[in-house]
Amino acid sequence: MEYALYYWPSIQGRGEFVRLALEEAGAAYVDVARQKKGMDALMAAMDASATPPFAPPFLKADELMIAQTANILLFLGARHGLAPRAEAGRLWAHQLQLTIADFINEVHDTHHPVGVSLYYEDQKKEAKRRSAGFIAERIPKFLGYFEQVLQNNDKRGGFAVGARLSYVDLSLFQVMEGLRYAFPKAMARMVPRYPALIAVHGMVAERPNIAAYLNSKRRIAFNEEGIFRHYPELDG
Repeated sequence: MEYALYYWPSIQGRGEFVRLALEEAGAAYVDVARQKKGMDALMAAMDASATPPFAPPFLKADELMIAQTANILLFLGARHGLAPRAEAGRLWAHQLQLTIADFINEVHDTHHPVGVSLYYEDQKKEAKRRSAGFIAERIPKFLGYFEQVLQNNDKRGGFAVGARLSYVDLSLFQVMEGLRYAFPKAMARMVPRYPALIAVHGMVAERPNIAAYLNSKRRIAFNEEGIFRHYPELDG
């Protein structure tokens, strides 16, 4: 089966969490908006669905149209062995992914603390203040939580959930990649506090399918249009 992934064509954003799962699974998929007339197809798909998504990313799988990153990963995890088989484990993985989604929202707000319709240049003063608090308080809060989750998992392998890789591990890899891009100085100081997260990041990067993806043209580079943006003045 070939999936159709609908997301913005020039950024990693929230769609990257889905791409990583599809790549790890070796699943065939089309990144629709990156094709010829892809944005027209994306907008048409939103309008045509009986269960319309609020915004990308969304995934078409057979007759299903699935939106919201965590919801898509819940679906793919069960279908491709990227989540526990038992209900309790699947819910735990979903809970962690929703917490990651909360964190990603806070990352976005470091450069757009006033409003998404404003340019970064229109809210630089507020962004600098927001980023200072984010670096001092919120990064340690979230990374400390995920570090504890990893260390509390008594199964072998160093995974977030159970004894094998899940989409949560892939998402933690993306979080660490993004934070290092956006806040390189701050992360250089903080990363040594989180050895389990460092280990998961390295383990995911070395997986054959992920390594091939990271070195391919399918992987969009970080840039200042996505969620993780590097503005030196915010890297306190």
